[in-house]
Amino acid sequence: MGPYIVRRLLIMVPTVALIAVLTFVVVELPPGDYASRVAGAMEQRGENVDPELIQAIRELYHLDDPTFVRFFRWLGKFVTGDLGYSIEFRMPVRDMFRDRFPITILLSIASMLFTWAVAFPIGLYSAVRQYSFGDYFWSVVGFFGLSVPNFLLALVLMYYSAKYFGGAIGGLHSKEFEDAAWSIPKVLDLMKNLAIPVIVVGTASTAGLIRILRANLLDELKRPYVELARAKGLTERRLILKYPLRIAINPFLSGAGSILPGLISGAVITEIVLDLPAMGPVFLRAIRAEDMDLVQSYLLILAILTVIGTLLSDLLLAVADPRIRYE
Repeated sequence: MGPYIVRRLLIMVPTVALIAVLTFVVVELPPGDYASRVAGAMEQRGENVDPELIQAIRELYHLDDPTFVRFFRWLGKFVTGDLGYSIEFRMPVRDMFRDRFPITILLSIASMLFTWAVAFPIGLYSAVRQYSFGDYFWSVVGFFGLSVPNFLLALVLMYYSAKYFGGAIGGLHSKEFEDAAWSIPKVLDLMKNLAIPVIVVGTASTAGLIRILRANLLDELKRPYVELARAKGLTERRLILKYPLRIAINPFLSGAGSILPGLISGAVITEIVLDLPAMGPVFLRAIRAEDMDLVQSYLLILAILTVIGTLLSDLLLAVADPRIRYE
């Protein structure tokens, strides 16, 4: 296992480098840049476009430099921890991440825990009690979670939370706690208002994981070794937990690597609808403004999370299933 981990860590370096190149190329593909956007905005307002002003913007942000020069300048800064400068927000990208990214991470981790805590027991129950009323009920709930758009579910839950439970309409804090110092009441208020975003973001992933675990466990329960274990007198609960479940969760664990970055990227619309102080609204605005440093840094961080998550999911598979060996 040790040599495998070392090899994977070494492979991560060129992988992340290649992703950085692809990220930069994809972000640079659309025509125009921030200076041309400023010129277009001035024309829409009926103002005269000052060529000297546009040229000054290009020189200030090095927009006329060759593509490879701008790439290596951005990548070199990224490696040293300098994520660049946000043209749209007039501040370092690192400062924006420091203020907003923890909220995105908190929302994503809480949504992932919610997803696992709900999907695992329901998927297990649906497989063990196949074609029961509970199985049909949770199947309907799962299809509902897959089909309902997140933004619509967010609006409905936000309305009922504000009407019946006094929750905040947008944001993560009630009005009386917005500018207050951190305290136990403020933390409890945060937890109360965090429930809706967590449910909204985690619903689609929960529904999908329920179907995956149910299908895999049903397939394992039909294997001959299960019938042999029953014939030897092993109790049903011990049989399921010790043998077929350990194998059925392999696809469950193998997909864990993509859950966290998937939740972060999937939370963008939810963060915008619920007006959360997270990276989603900032990222969307940066795309529209062609704020390259912010967009590229955000996408590369998501890619790094995906690579790390994939490694962690492979290690979880090795721990859960002794048959897996990395030689």
